[in-house]
Amino acid sequence: MSGLPGGPVDVLELEATMHAVEHACSLIRMHVSPLEAEQLLVFLSKSPMPYQSCRFILENSQLPNARFQAASAIGDAARREWGVLTDENKRNLILYCLHYATKHASATDAYVQVKVSAVAAQLLKRGWLEFTESEKMEILCQVKQAVLGAHGVDAQVAGISFLESLVSEFSPSTSTALGLPREFHEQCHLSIESTCLKEFYCWAKDAAISLTDKIVSCDASLNEDKICSSAMRLMFQILNWNFRQSTVPPDLSNFEPNAFSAGIRHETTLLKKFERTLVQPGHSWREPLISSGQIAWVLNLYATLRQKHSADVIWLDSPLAVSARELILQLCSLTGTVFPSDNGHAQINHLLQILSSIMQWIEPPEVVIKAISEFIDGCHALLSIATLTTPLLFDNLLLSLRPFGTIHFLSILTSDVVKADVVNHDEEETWTAEALDVLLETWNVIFGTSDGDKNSISAEGRALSAKLFNKIVESYLEAAAATAYDEDDDAEHFVASVSKRDERLESYAVIARAAAEITIPFLINVFSQRISHLNQIIGKTDPTRILEELYWILLMIGHVLTDAGEGETALIPETLKAGFPNFLEEAQHPVVVLSWSIIDFSRRSLDPETRAAYFSPRLMEAVVWFLARWVDTYLMPVDGTKVHISSASDSAKHGPQSSKRILLNFAGEHKQGEMVLDIIARICINALTSYPGEKELQVYPLVLFEVFYNLATCDVLSYMHMHTDSHLFRWNKSKEIIITLELKRNEFNKKIGRKIERATKTSNLKQLKIKSFKYISSGMKFVLLVFLLNMNHNLFINFLLLIISYFN
Repeated sequence: MSGLPGGPVDVLELEATMHAVEHACSLIRMHVSPLEAEQLLVFLSKSPMPYQSCRFILENSQLPNARFQAASAIGDAARREWGVLTDENKRNLILYCLHYATKHASATDAYVQVKVSAVAAQLLKRGWLEFTESEKMEILCQVKQAVLGAHGVDAQVAGISFLESLVSEFSPSTSTALGLPREFHEQCHLSIESTCLKEFYCWAKDAAISLTDKIVSCDASLNEDKICSSAMRLMFQILNWNFRQSTVPPDLSNFEPNAFSAGIRHETTLLKKFERTLVQPGHSWREPLISSGQIAWVLNLYATLRQKHSADVIWLDSPLAVSARELILQLCSLTGTVFPSDNGHAQINHLLQILSSIMQWIEPPEVVIKAISEFIDGCHALLSIATLTTPLLFDNLLLSLRPFGTIHFLSILTSDVVKADVVNHDEEETWTAEALDVLLETWNVIFGTSDGDKNSISAEGRALSAKLFNKIVESYLEAAAATAYDEDDDAEHFVASVSKRDERLESYAVIARAAAEITIPFLINVFSQRISHLNQIIGKTDPTRILEELYWILLMIGHVLTDAGEGETALIPETLKAGFPNFLEEAQHPVVVLSWSIIDFSRRSLDPETRAAYFSPRLMEAVVWFLARWVDTYLMPVDGTKVHISSASDSAKHGPQSSKRILLNFAGEHKQGEMVLDIIARICINALTSYPGEKELQVYPLVLFEVFYNLATCDVLSYMHMHTDSHLFRWNKSKEIIITLELKRNEFNKKIGRKIERATKTSNLKQLKIKSFKYISSGMKFVLLVFLLNMNHNLFINFLLLIISYFN
């Protein structure tokens, strides 16, 4: 028992301690006396200098869980007693854990060895800033020998496992709490990044490459296959490091842009949505990553093994295949000064090299779509490439490999996945949703930052995006018609949740707006066709299918015409402002035509007979949602742009600014705005009073209730001051209403407070479909405020009492 901290040992006492720990583990396994078991394990962990006892348990106990607890106790005690341990004690503890993990690497209870390696990594980090360079190198040299195979394959497995634990410990986001200030972790992070991280990567790379021939020839043992996959997993983990010393922007002083190289984005955002990052290790990593041919090696290895196992779909999910693809994806995200300053040629060649390989994973879509994990990884690779390139370069990359561009291929890929997703009703089959999320994020990267600049996207690219959007709409309408009679409202017909649906529709809207001159007329046509069809069949056949289609059309149009994320100000999308330069008159503008078409259709719901025949509760919900969102964007913009643009000079009424002027002045003349607001106010009342017993619409009174409560307690005067110049508001009447509100404030507060509390308890919101709450909440405050200001205040109070009566 020499070498570890602690005094003389008594074997009988060590055995008694081991038996006590084994007894505690047995109690845990049998779910008996958990308190007694916990007390026994805590006693070991908190005992002073328990290292000899823990070592005895590790080397003699037959229970894996007992050995696991012993390893954990070593770590707990060492961190607690670090200040009283000698330097030799500390090094001996680390070396003992390393030797134990290496010696028992082939044991079946691998989790014990992983725990022992993790303890060694924790202790090495704890002493990192104390140990001399020679002391650290003494430990790491033994690790290097193990990783490179000097002590056999079992030792290689243990060495790589230790490095995985070490890298995890030195990363602040995954490190163990040591009870030390944040500065300690930051210093360790920077120190290992500058001195060891690249070496660790090279050790892992050499270990994997040394086994390539055996693996390709199928002569590798299971352990050798495991070593290769573990080494690549470690390489992936290192490239996932948050590099701090290498994030300086590249030197562009000698940059000479050309049609191809100018497409590299030197300022890009992290791919945080999918927990992936852009890899920026810096120029010091150029040799191991770029110059050494390592990228070609991993691409060729995966392609060769993929071909050998082409008949075995299961191989694609094997540890080796998954590790290789993860590494390829990280290499695909390389950027920054790791590439030479050569006008972007090296990085473009790098992306082309990877693109040519990953095309096998995703082409042709109808075939490879069955290889789920590989297909999704291929989609992630496209997203990484799109993030690193401008839309024009992204589109041009594939032209050097295929007779079509990348956007053309991406549109086909997305269309196929959309078709598969909307017909997929199996809850266990979620891969289509995952793949579609990645592909839609790729479109967001391509089109989402153009801000209406058509020069950033080719004409062909816009045409392809329009074609894709049209196919998406057709697929959704087909699915809507097919599922119109389904009673599972929670499933929401091919989407998991309301928030997910809105996110998905917003992504579709980005695609649509990229070619608004094509997609808006298409939506006008689709909407008018459905209305015409409805007029023809009403009273003759069941309109359920066409009503469901209209429901989805309204949702689609609402997202295309408005750009309002959760918690954000509603805005007219820039692409729509700039998308119709040839339209000089409001009446002919496609956005205006589409908007009036929906308003006119919605107004028909005011007629009781028409409402009963045409407007199902579900369709009415979409109507109110659309109108609330539309008013918030076009009729009453909170940023005040409507007032400002209304007084613009005639120079803005012609030429490129004409579309922007039209949309910002929508319904700004001849009291059109007041007419629209009057229609919407009456539609809201009908939504409350004409659909008794409908759970979906029972949420509306509660939403309106909360809005009125907010109105009664908010500073309406300050809001009105922002809009005193707008013809939409009558200042004298608003002043009268504000005075009334002030007089009634306390009365409203008492009534509404009690009613809201009662309504919240009795309406059982968790069981109601509360999506309507989210749909109308953003725009309804503005709609109802105008409703309030344009009504007699006694009528307003009566309306409020009508809402209160719902909860009596």
